[in-house]
Amino acid sequence: MTYDLYYWPMIPGRGEYVRLVLEAAGTPYRDVARLPESEGGGIGAMMAFVAGRHGHRTPFAPPFLVDGDLLISQTTEICVFLGERHGLAPKDEADRLFARSIALTTADFVNEAHDTHHPVGIEDYYEDQKSEAKRRAAGFRDKRMPKYLGWYERLIAANPAGSGFLVGADLSYADLGLFQTLAGLAYAFPRRMAALAADYPKTEALAARVAAHPAVAAYLASKRRIAFNEDGIFRYYPELDAD
Repeated sequence: MTYDLYYWPMIPGRGEYVRLVLEAAGTPYRDVARLPESEGGGIGAMMAFVAGRHGHRTPFAPPFLVDGDLLISQTTEICVFLGERHGLAPKDEADRLFARSIALTTADFVNEAHDTHHPVGIEDYYEDQKSEAKRRAAGFRDKRMPKYLGWYERLIAANPAGSGFLVGADLSYADLGLFQTLAGLAYAFPRRMAALAADYPKTEALAARVAAHPAVAAYLASKRRIAFNEDGIFRYYPELDAD
């Protein structure tokens, strides 16, 4: 079984959440848009799906995953699909459903992080909305980041399995999503994240455990891992960061 993942080849973005699940699961996949056209890759191959040239199941935008006749789009939906199929989800039904809720909440957190640098319009340049971005970023740093991080911290502490993970006894796609979000926030808001770290020790410990997972560690050290940059969700603008 080899999955085909379609996402922009120049940014980690939302596709990175899917890559981490695939890598942690140790399941083969092709990162199609990063492949040469001679191997059926490239952005054109990806956009052919978006344009509806592969049937009536048309994704709105990347990322999306193709597995034979299946096409799964939306980051959280893909991560749920992969996690539940490949042992990266709790076995208990109540915990499986709650893991989905955690992942969806993380997606909300990621959207709010994105909107700090594009609070007015996604199609407008950052330079055209800098004053609004500063105001939005201040609220995000002061109010929203502690609210989300505090929730994760409480979940880890309250997990009856005592595993140090968000839900259940083992690593899940929900933990991988939180790890990637924390990494993105550390890139975009290094001063604020450094100031907050001591307040959320269990969350920091979870991130360290994810990074040390053998398959994840190998991926993070590889050339497959795309570095954060100012074209993705998490962008570093010094004027938006503060302690």
